[in-house]
Amino acid sequence: MKSDIDSLMQQRGLDALLVFAGHDHSPTLDYLTGGVRITGGAALKLLGHDPILIVNGMETAEARATGLTAYDYHSMGMETARKSADGDAALTQALFWGGVLSRLGLPGGKVGIYGAADANTVLALVDGLRAHFPQYTLVGEMGPTLFDAAYTTKDASEMARIRSVAQRTSSVVRATWDFIASHRADDSETVVKDDGSPLTIGDVKRFIRRELLDCDLEDTAMIFAQGEDGGHPHSRGNESQALKLGQAIVFDLFPREIGGGYHHDMTRTWCIGYAPPEVREAYDQVMQAFDIALEQFGVGKPTHLMQEAVQDYLESVGHATARSKPGTAEGYVHSLGHGVGLNVHESPRISHLSKEDRFAVGNVITIEPGVYYPSRGFGIRVEDLLIVDERGELVSLTDVPKALVLPLRG
Repeated sequence: MKSDIDSLMQQRGLDALLVFAGHDHSPTLDYLTGGVRITGGAALKLLGHDPILIVNGMETAEARATGLTAYDYHSMGMETARKSADGDAALTQALFWGGVLSRLGLPGGKVGIYGAADANTVLALVDGLRAHFPQYTLVGEMGPTLFDAAYTTKDASEMARIRSVAQRTSSVVRATWDFIASHRADDSETVVKDDGSPLTIGDVKRFIRRELLDCDLEDTAMIFAQGEDGGHPHSRGNESQALKLGQAIVFDLFPREIGGGYHHDMTRTWCIGYAPPEVREAYDQVMQAFDIALEQFGVGKPTHLMQEAVQDYLESVGHATARSKPGTAEGYVHSLGHGVGLNVHESPRISHLSKEDRFAVGNVITIEPGVYYPSRGFGIRVEDLLIVDERGELVSLTDVPKALVLPLRG
């Protein structure tokens, strides 16, 4: 949780965190500050102290709206650094940020570098700081990072925001079902609009994006993939493709609060009109796998045991898995789930390859078994977002029925 940041810094021997803003959104910066909308600058957190924001002068009011102390570049010595660097941009940045560390109370020590700024720019800055301020040891992490560890469990305020996003996302998915159902099919089993033209995946996606915006949510590259495309787990779908009866559609929606914020993540598989027998059989097996996953849950239990139970079952009914056939493109090809928060993929991981993660109160996770057969023209995935509540119980936040066949009413 956020309250663990200082103890996580101590575990890593960090004296400070320097977290850079991205131009659009930096989940790490938002996590540290409680949410701030700035297009540059950074937050500096010294061990045992609240973060301090250093920003462009045009954004000081936005920064101070967080309730944190904020300074603009000028007051932190940007002009002095620029003159000392004689116009050298890289040296200016190094002198400025080295001066910030000193002015704000860090004479030396180990500094963790995080955030969403351009990697090339940060690399150049770190090189400059190391050259001109050797009293600071600048470090990064490959993972799990300090923030990965903190993200693993959510506090009450985070849970409230996630519950709200889940409720709104679920309403959009139910509206999408109704939107498609309001159409009819022609003699070629193509779903058509009132004027007889095909209803396309692009039409549906535009409907979804409008519904999300009305709910103060934004799309983050949803998946709406039909037929063979749905057999590739991360195919976004072909927007010009017409919806057809009897084709499995994998609909994976993972929106976030507008401008960057907490996500919801869910998937449903729909067949319009009817489901072919092999799709129905695979769907029933995926639903059985989903139920098996829930049965394996327990606070304190290693997460990999849940994935392995699902693999045991799907292998027993004839599907290859990433365990039985590493690298397979058909069958059950991915992990069972992951944490969700300000990032759509966070800790804990629910994978046979992740032995260290355990379920804990405060987790927000997906459970998403699936099987994929592009050579047979379909894929199946079903996904809910769930929380581990204060009683240690696993509770779904996804309020959308798990019906396979979507009948038309038009």
